[in-house]
Amino acid sequence: TLYPNESLIVFDEVQLFPKARQAIKYLVKDGRYHYLETGSLISIKKNIKNIVIPSEEMKLAIYPMDYEEFCDATGYNYDLLRQVNERGKPLGSQINAKLMRDFRIYMAVGGMPQAVDAYINGANFSRIDVIKREIIRIYEDDFKRIDESGKISMLYRSIPAQLSRNSKKFSIAKATGKRKGSKDNDYLYELIDSKTVLISYNSTDPRSSLSLTKDLDSYKLYLSDTGLFITLMYIDRPESGNQIYSKLLSDNLPANLGYLYENAVAQTLQSLNHELYYHTWDKENSTHYYEIDFLVSNGVKTDAVEVKSSGISNHASLDDYKEKYSKVTNNCYLLSQKDLGNSGEIKYRPFYLTSLLFEK
Repeated sequence: TLYPNESLIVFDEVQLFPKARQAIKYLVKDGRYHYLETGSLISIKKNIKNIVIPSEEMKLAIYPMDYEEFCDATGYNYDLLRQVNERGKPLGSQINAKLMRDFRIYMAVGGMPQAVDAYINGANFSRIDVIKREIIRIYEDDFKRIDESGKISMLYRSIPAQLSRNSKKFSIAKATGKRKGSKDNDYLYELIDSKTVLISYNSTDPRSSLSLTKDLDSYKLYLSDTGLFITLMYIDRPESGNQIYSKLLSDNLPANLGYLYENAVAQTLQSLNHELYYHTWDKENSTHYYEIDFLVSNGVKTDAVEVKSSGISNHASLDDYKEKYSKVTNNCYLLSQKDLGNSGEIKYRPFYLTSLLFEK
C-alpha cells in the first residue's frame, strides 16, 4: 500500500534505467510520494545520453560509516569518547588500550555497511575480507566501463604502495608504469569523482587560504574507506591479508604500515566535510624534507596534524611548523595510539578522538 505524502519509493541502480531517472521530474510534480535514487556514481554520470537531467534532484554526499556510526551499530560507547575529549586528561594505559583496540576493529572492518553488518552478525575477518573484495571488484567493473585500458584501476590499486613510500606526492607514471599520457589527468579526475578515493592537496603557503594555495600538481590519494584499504593492500594475496588483520588487532603492525592510520585520519576528516590538505617544506642545511600530514581550517587559522603509528617522542616537523607558522596556527595535534597528553603547545591525542577534535 502506498500512502500519499508518506511513502518513499526507491529507484535502486537507477543508472541502469536513465528514462526512469528522467521520469522523476514528473513524479515529483505529481506530488503524492517521495523518491530516492541510488546507484553507481560513475555510471550515473555517464548514462545520461538522450535524457533531460531533472532539476528536482537534490544530491546528498554519502560516505562510509564514520566511527560514531560504527559505534552506534556495534554497541560501543561513543558518548564515553565525548566525555574523554571534554576532560582532556589521561585515561591510563588499560582504558586507552581498550579504546584503541575498538578503533582498530573499526579500521579492520571499515565503514561499508555490508562489512559492518557481517561483523555485527559474528563473521570472522576472513569472511569480512571476502565481502570487501567483492566491493572492490564492483568498483573496478565500473572503472572499466569508462576506461577499457584499465588505467583507472591501476591508479586505484597503486594508492597503498605509493603511500608506503612516504613520497611527497602521488605519481600517475608510477601507477601505470608508463610516461604520463594526455588522458591520464582525465582518468584521475574520473577516479576522484567516483568518491572511491580521497584527494589531499599540498598547500604551498599555509599563511593564506588553503584552497587558494593548493598545488594542483602535488597531491596524495587515500581510499575513502580504510577497511577497503587493508583489503586492497593484499588483493592478490588473501593469506597475507589475514596476517595483517591479526597484527592490527593485536597492535603488532610493522612500523612501515603506519600509513594505515594516516588513511583512517583522512577518512575521518572527509566524513566531517573537511577538504584535505598537507604541507611540505625543505629546511636549510638539511637533506630531509619536513611534512605536516594534514592541515584543517579552524576559523581564520588552521590546525596542524601529524600522524604517528607508534613512537611520539620525535615530532620535528610539527615543532618546526609551529615555530614557522605560529601566527596562523590554532592547535598542533599529534595523533597516535598513545594516551592523552601535552608537550608544550603540542597536544597528544589518540586516534579514536579524531572525529571529536575536528567536528564542525
